[in-house]
Amino acid sequence: MKLFAAASALFTTAFVLAAAEPAKPVTVSAIVRSVAACLRRARLVFAHGTTDPVAEAAFIVGETIGLHPDDVESRATAPVTAVQQKKIARLVERRIRTRKPAAYLLKRIYMLGVPFDIDERAIVPRSFLGEIFTDETFAGEEFSLIPDEGSVRNVLDLCTGSGCLAILAAMRFPAAKIDAVELSKGAFELAKQNVARHRLAKRVRVLNGDLFVPVKGKRYDLIITNPPYVDDRGMKGLPPECRHEPAMAFDGGADGLSIVHRIIGEAPKHLTEDGGLLCEIGRGREVLERAYPDLEFLWLETEDSSGEVFWLDARQLR
Repeated sequence: MKLFAAASALFTTAFVLAAAEPAKPVTVSAIVRSVAACLRRARLVFAHGTTDPVAEAAFIVGETIGLHPDDVESRATAPVTAVQQKKIARLVERRIRTRKPAAYLLKRIYMLGVPFDIDERAIVPRSFLGEIFTDETFAGEEFSLIPDEGSVRNVLDLCTGSGCLAILAAMRFPAAKIDAVELSKGAFELAKQNVARHRLAKRVRVLNGDLFVPVKGKRYDLIITNPPYVDDRGMKGLPPECRHEPAMAFDGGADGLSIVHRIIGEAPKHLTEDGGLLCEIGRGREVLERAYPDLEFLWLETEDSSGEVFWLDARQLR
Protein backbone atom coordinates (compact mmCIF):
# COMPACT_ATOMS: atom_id res chain seq x y z
CA MET A 1 0.00 0.00 0.00
CA LYS A 2 2.86 2.39 0.79
CA LEU A 3 4.36 1.76 -2.65
CA PHE A 4 1.00 2.40 -4.32
CA ALA A 5 0.47 5.61 -2.35
CA ALA A 6 3.94 6.85 -3.22
CA ALA A 7 3.49 6.11 -6.91
CA SER A 8 0.07 7.77 -6.94
CA ALA A 9 1.48 10.83 -5.21
CA LEU A 10 4.33 11.04 -7.69
CA PHE A 11 1.91 10.80 -10.58
CA THR A 12 -0.36 13.50 -9.16
CA THR A 13 2.60 15.80 -8.52
CA ALA A 14 3.91 15.27 -12.05
CA PHE A 15 0.58 16.28 -13.52
CA VAL A 16 0.26 19.32 -11.27
CA LEU A 17 3.71 20.48 -12.31
CA ALA A 18 2.97 19.81 -15.97
CA ALA A 19 -0.16 21.95 -15.79
CA ALA A 20 1.38 24.68 -13.63
CA GLU A 21 1.91 26.97 -16.61
CA PRO A 22 -1.53 27.36 -18.22
CA ALA A 23 -0.11 29.34 -21.12
CA LYS A 24 2.18 26.46 -21.97
CA PRO A 25 0.37 23.35 -23.29
CA VAL A 26 1.14 19.98 -21.74
CA THR A 27 2.79 17.88 -24.44
CA VAL A 28 2.82 14.20 -25.26
CA SER A 29 6.48 13.89 -24.30
CA ALA A 30 5.87 15.54 -20.90
CA ILE A 31 3.03 13.16 -20.09
CA VAL A 32 5.02 10.13 -21.25
CA ARG A 33 7.90 11.15 -18.96
CA SER A 34 5.52 11.61 -16.01
CA VAL A 35 3.81 8.26 -16.58
CA ALA A 36 7.13 6.45 -17.03
CA ALA A 37 8.39 7.89 -13.75
CA CYS A 38 5.30 6.61 -11.93
CA LEU A 39 5.55 3.14 -13.46
CA ARG A 40 9.25 2.94 -12.66
CA ARG A 41 8.72 3.97 -9.04
CA ALA A 42 5.96 1.37 -8.64
CA ARG A 43 8.37 -1.43 -9.66
CA LEU A 44 5.95 -3.06 -12.04
CA VAL A 45 6.73 -5.97 -14.37
CA PHE A 46 6.85 -5.19 -18.09
CA ALA A 47 6.42 -8.28 -20.23
CA HIS A 48 3.11 -7.77 -21.96
CA GLY A 49 3.82 -6.10 -25.25
CA THR A 50 6.04 -3.44 -23.65
CA THR A 51 9.53 -4.02 -22.32
CA ASP A 52 10.17 -1.04 -20.04
CA PRO A 53 8.43 1.90 -18.28
CA VAL A 54 8.95 4.32 -21.17
CA ALA A 55 7.52 1.92 -23.77
CA GLU A 56 4.50 1.21 -21.57
CA ALA A 57 4.00 4.91 -20.86
CA ALA A 58 4.03 5.62 -24.60
CA PHE A 59 1.52 2.80 -25.13
CA ILE A 60 -0.87 4.12 -22.46
CA VAL A 61 -0.61 7.73 -23.61
CA GLY A 62 -0.84 6.85 -27.29
CA GLU A 63 -3.94 4.70 -26.89
CA THR A 64 -5.63 7.35 -24.77
CA ILE A 65 -5.12 10.18 -27.25
CA GLY A 66 -5.58 8.08 -30.39
CA LEU A 67 -2.00 7.62 -31.54
CA HIS A 68 -0.46 4.42 -32.89
CA PRO A 69 2.59 3.48 -30.74
CA ASP A 70 4.87 4.08 -33.72
CA ASP A 71 3.62 7.68 -33.96
CA VAL A 72 4.03 8.75 -30.35
CA GLU A 73 7.63 9.91 -30.72
CA SER A 74 6.93 11.93 -33.86
CA ARG A 75 4.05 13.68 -32.08
CA ALA A 76 6.10 14.49 -28.97
CA THR A 77 5.20 18.19 -28.99
CA ALA A 78 1.48 17.67 -29.61
CA PRO A 79 -0.77 18.99 -26.80
CA VAL A 80 -2.65 16.70 -24.41
CA THR A 81 -6.00 18.03 -23.24
CA ALA A 82 -7.05 18.19 -19.59
CA VAL A 83 -9.69 15.52 -20.23
CA GLN A 84 -7.09 13.21 -21.77
CA GLN A 85 -4.72 13.84 -18.86
CA LYS A 86 -7.38 12.78 -16.36
CA LYS A 87 -8.11 9.62 -18.35
CA ILE A 88 -4.40 8.78 -18.43
CA ALA A 89 -4.16 9.40 -14.69
CA ARG A 90 -7.01 6.97 -13.99
CA LEU A 91 -5.40 4.30 -16.18
CA VAL A 92 -2.03 4.62 -14.46
CA GLU A 93 -3.69 4.49 -11.04
CA ARG A 94 -5.44 1.24 -12.02
CA ARG A 95 -2.25 -0.20 -13.51
CA ILE A 96 -0.35 0.40 -10.27
CA ARG A 97 -3.15 -0.60 -7.89
CA THR A 98 -4.26 -3.80 -9.64
CA ARG A 99 -0.97 -4.83 -11.33
CA LYS A 100 -3.15 -5.78 -14.29
CA PRO A 101 -1.29 -5.62 -17.64
CA ALA A 102 -1.87 -2.34 -19.47
CA ALA A 103 -3.06 -4.30 -22.51
CA TYR A 104 -5.99 -5.64 -20.49
CA LEU A 105 -6.87 -2.17 -19.21
CA LEU A 106 -6.81 -0.76 -22.75
CA LYS A 107 -8.29 -3.86 -24.43
CA ARG A 108 -5.62 -3.50 -27.10
CA ILE A 109 -2.18 -4.86 -27.96
CA TYR A 110 0.16 -4.49 -30.93
CA MET A 111 2.43 -7.05 -32.54
CA LEU A 112 4.73 -5.79 -35.28
CA GLY A 113 2.60 -2.65 -35.33
CA VAL A 114 -0.60 -4.60 -36.03
CA PRO A 115 -3.45 -3.94 -33.55
CA PHE A 116 -5.34 -6.76 -31.84
CA ASP A 117 -8.20 -6.90 -29.36
CA ILE A 118 -7.22 -8.50 -26.05
CA ASP A 119 -8.84 -9.22 -22.70
CA GLU A 120 -8.60 -11.71 -19.85
CA ARG A 121 -9.89 -14.57 -21.98
CA ALA A 122 -6.41 -14.99 -23.47
CA ILE A 123 -2.79 -14.41 -22.53
CA VAL A 124 -1.40 -11.05 -23.63
CA PRO A 125 0.44 -12.03 -26.83
CA ARG A 126 4.22 -11.71 -26.90
CA SER A 127 6.10 -14.06 -29.15
CA PHE A 128 9.41 -14.16 -30.97
CA LEU A 129 7.67 -15.92 -33.86
CA GLY A 130 6.20 -12.65 -35.06
CA GLU A 131 9.67 -11.20 -35.52
CA ILE A 132 10.76 -14.30 -37.44
CA PHE A 133 7.87 -13.77 -39.85
CA THR A 134 9.27 -10.39 -40.85
CA ASP A 135 12.95 -11.22 -41.33
CA GLU A 136 14.61 -13.21 -44.10
CA THR A 137 14.20 -16.57 -42.38
CA PHE A 138 11.55 -17.66 -44.85
CA ALA A 139 12.87 -15.98 -47.96
CA GLY A 140 16.48 -14.94 -47.54
CA GLU A 141 18.98 -15.00 -50.41
CA GLU A 142 21.62 -16.89 -48.41
CA PHE A 143 19.36 -18.93 -46.14
CA SER A 144 15.70 -19.90 -46.18
CA LEU A 145 13.66 -22.40 -44.21
CA ILE A 146 11.17 -22.58 -47.05
CA PRO A 147 12.79 -22.43 -50.51
CA ASP A 148 9.60 -21.34 -52.23
CA GLU A 149 7.60 -18.98 -50.05
CA GLY A 150 4.74 -19.04 -52.53
CA SER A 151 4.41 -22.79 -52.02
CA VAL A 152 3.05 -22.27 -48.49
CA ARG A 153 -0.64 -22.96 -49.02
CA ASN A 154 -1.73 -24.37 -45.68
CA VAL A 155 -0.56 -23.20 -42.25
CA LEU A 156 -1.55 -24.52 -38.83
CA ASP A 157 -1.26 -22.38 -35.70
CA LEU A 158 -1.55 -24.44 -32.52
CA CYS A 159 -2.43 -22.81 -29.17
CA THR A 160 -3.45 -19.70 -31.08
CA GLY A 161 -4.73 -17.79 -28.04
CA SER A 162 -6.07 -14.47 -29.29
CA GLY A 163 -5.22 -15.42 -32.88
CA CYS A 164 -2.39 -12.93 -33.38
CA LEU A 165 0.15 -15.32 -34.89
CA ALA A 166 -2.43 -16.87 -37.20
CA ILE A 167 -3.34 -13.41 -38.49
CA LEU A 168 0.31 -12.41 -38.91
CA ALA A 169 0.90 -15.68 -40.79
CA ALA A 170 -1.97 -14.83 -43.13
CA MET A 171 -0.34 -11.46 -43.79
CA ARG A 172 3.08 -13.08 -44.28
CA PHE A 173 1.84 -15.80 -46.63
CA PRO A 174 -0.90 -14.20 -48.77
CA ALA A 175 -1.55 -17.39 -50.75
CA ALA A 176 -2.09 -19.53 -47.65
CA LYS A 177 -5.15 -20.70 -45.75
CA ILE A 178 -4.64 -20.76 -41.97
CA ASP A 179 -6.15 -23.10 -39.39
CA ALA A 180 -5.88 -21.73 -35.84
CA VAL A 181 -6.58 -24.15 -32.99
CA GLU A 182 -7.31 -23.13 -29.40
CA LEU A 183 -8.46 -25.27 -26.46
CA SER A 184 -9.86 -22.45 -24.31
CA LYS A 185 -13.42 -21.53 -25.30
CA GLY A 186 -12.92 -17.91 -24.25
CA ALA A 187 -9.67 -17.46 -26.19
CA PHE A 188 -11.28 -19.23 -29.16
CA GLU A 189 -14.04 -16.60 -29.21
CA LEU A 190 -11.49 -13.79 -28.90
CA ALA A 191 -9.45 -15.22 -31.79
CA LYS A 192 -12.56 -15.23 -33.98
CA GLN A 193 -13.15 -11.61 -32.98
CA ASN A 194 -9.64 -10.65 -34.10
CA VAL A 195 -9.96 -12.53 -37.37
CA ALA A 196 -13.19 -10.65 -38.08
CA ARG A 197 -11.52 -7.36 -37.12
CA HIS A 198 -8.87 -7.92 -39.79
CA ARG A 199 -11.41 -9.23 -42.32
CA LEU A 200 -9.63 -12.52 -42.74
CA ALA A 201 -12.49 -14.93 -42.10
CA LYS A 202 -12.21 -16.34 -45.64
CA ARG A 203 -8.59 -17.34 -45.06
CA VAL A 204 -8.24 -17.92 -41.30
CA ARG A 205 -10.37 -20.65 -39.74
CA VAL A 206 -10.46 -20.72 -35.93
CA LEU A 207 -11.11 -24.12 -34.37
CA ASN A 208 -11.91 -25.00 -30.75
CA GLY A 209 -10.15 -28.15 -29.60
CA ASP A 210 -7.05 -29.89 -28.29
CA LEU A 211 -3.99 -29.51 -30.55
CA PHE A 212 -4.35 -31.69 -33.66
CA VAL A 213 -7.77 -33.16 -32.81
CA PRO A 214 -9.82 -30.63 -34.84
CA VAL A 215 -7.61 -31.11 -37.93
CA LYS A 216 -7.36 -34.89 -37.95
CA GLY A 217 -6.10 -36.19 -41.30
CA LYS A 218 -5.05 -32.79 -42.66
CA ARG A 219 -1.47 -31.87 -43.62
CA TYR A 220 0.24 -28.49 -43.61
CA ASP A 221 3.21 -26.83 -45.26
CA LEU A 222 3.95 -25.01 -42.03
CA ILE A 223 3.01 -25.58 -38.39
CA ILE A 224 3.64 -22.70 -35.99
CA THR A 225 3.09 -22.73 -32.27
CA ASN A 226 3.80 -20.78 -29.12
CA PRO A 227 2.47 -23.30 -26.58
CA PRO A 228 2.48 -23.11 -22.77
CA TYR A 229 6.06 -23.77 -21.63
CA VAL A 230 6.42 -22.65 -18.01
CA ASP A 231 7.53 -25.44 -15.65
CA ASP A 232 6.20 -26.10 -12.14
CA ARG A 233 8.82 -23.93 -10.48
CA GLY A 234 8.17 -21.08 -12.88
CA MET A 235 4.43 -21.25 -12.29
CA LYS A 236 4.96 -20.68 -8.58
CA GLY A 237 7.11 -17.63 -9.27
CA LEU A 238 4.88 -15.82 -11.76
CA PRO A 239 4.69 -12.06 -11.06
CA PRO A 240 1.34 -10.43 -10.18
CA GLU A 241 0.83 -9.18 -13.74
CA CYS A 242 0.97 -12.72 -15.11
CA ARG A 243 -1.48 -13.97 -12.50
CA HIS A 244 -4.19 -11.93 -14.22
CA GLU A 245 -3.70 -14.10 -17.30
CA PRO A 246 -5.15 -17.61 -17.84
CA ALA A 247 -2.94 -20.12 -16.02
CA MET A 248 -3.46 -22.70 -18.77
CA ALA A 249 -1.67 -20.38 -21.20
CA PHE A 250 1.53 -20.73 -19.14
CA ASP A 251 1.41 -24.20 -17.57
CA GLY A 252 3.68 -26.60 -19.45
CA GLY A 253 3.76 -29.30 -16.79
CA ALA A 254 6.64 -30.47 -14.60
CA ASP A 255 9.43 -29.72 -17.10
CA GLY A 256 7.52 -27.03 -18.97
CA LEU A 257 7.46 -29.07 -22.16
CA SER A 258 4.56 -31.51 -21.77
CA ILE A 259 2.62 -29.90 -24.63
CA VAL A 260 5.75 -29.47 -26.75
CA HIS A 261 6.40 -33.23 -26.44
CA ARG A 262 2.90 -33.92 -27.77
CA ILE A 263 3.36 -31.52 -30.66
CA ILE A 264 6.69 -33.06 -31.70
CA GLY A 265 5.16 -36.54 -31.48
CA GLU A 266 2.10 -35.76 -33.59
CA ALA A 267 3.50 -33.19 -36.06
CA PRO A 268 4.86 -35.77 -38.57
CA LYS A 269 1.32 -36.94 -39.33
CA HIS A 270 0.28 -33.38 -40.19
CA LEU A 271 3.20 -32.07 -42.24
CA THR A 272 3.57 -32.20 -46.01
CA GLU A 273 6.72 -33.73 -47.45
CA ASP A 274 8.53 -30.37 -47.53
CA GLY A 275 6.80 -28.91 -44.48
CA GLY A 276 8.24 -27.85 -41.16
CA LEU A 277 7.50 -27.08 -37.51
CA LEU A 278 8.32 -23.68 -36.00
CA CYS A 279 7.97 -23.69 -32.21
CA GLU A 280 8.75 -21.32 -29.35
CA ILE A 281 9.69 -22.98 -26.06
CA GLY A 282 11.19 -20.33 -23.80
CA ARG A 283 14.27 -21.50 -21.92
CA GLY A 284 13.78 -25.24 -22.26
CA ARG A 285 16.43 -25.88 -24.89
CA GLU A 286 18.68 -28.12 -22.78
CA VAL A 287 15.77 -30.21 -21.52
CA LEU A 288 14.41 -30.63 -25.04
CA GLU A 289 17.73 -31.62 -26.58
CA ARG A 290 18.27 -34.24 -23.86
CA ALA A 291 14.81 -35.65 -24.55
CA TYR A 292 15.44 -35.94 -28.32
CA PRO A 293 19.16 -36.67 -28.84
CA ASP A 294 18.57 -37.86 -32.41
CA LEU A 295 16.81 -34.71 -33.59
CA GLU A 296 18.87 -31.88 -35.05
CA PHE A 297 17.04 -28.81 -33.83
CA LEU A 298 17.74 -25.61 -35.74
CA TRP A 299 17.69 -22.83 -33.15
CA LEU A 300 16.71 -19.44 -34.51
CA GLU A 301 17.76 -16.12 -33.07
CA THR A 302 15.85 -12.87 -32.94
CA GLU A 303 16.79 -9.42 -31.71
CA ASP A 304 15.67 -10.31 -28.18
CA SER A 305 16.08 -14.08 -27.98
CA SER A 306 18.56 -16.87 -28.52
CA GLY A 307 17.78 -20.58 -28.33
CA GLU A 308 14.07 -20.10 -27.62
CA VAL A 309 12.63 -20.93 -31.05
CA PHE A 310 13.38 -24.09 -33.00
CA TRP A 311 12.72 -25.40 -36.49
CA LEU A 312 12.34 -29.04 -37.48
CA ASP A 313 11.50 -30.06 -41.02
CA ALA A 314 9.28 -32.99 -41.90
CA ARG A 315 12.18 -35.22 -42.94
CA GLN A 316 13.83 -34.91 -39.52
CA LEU A 317 10.61 -35.74 -37.72
CA ARG A 318 9.87 -38.93 -39.65
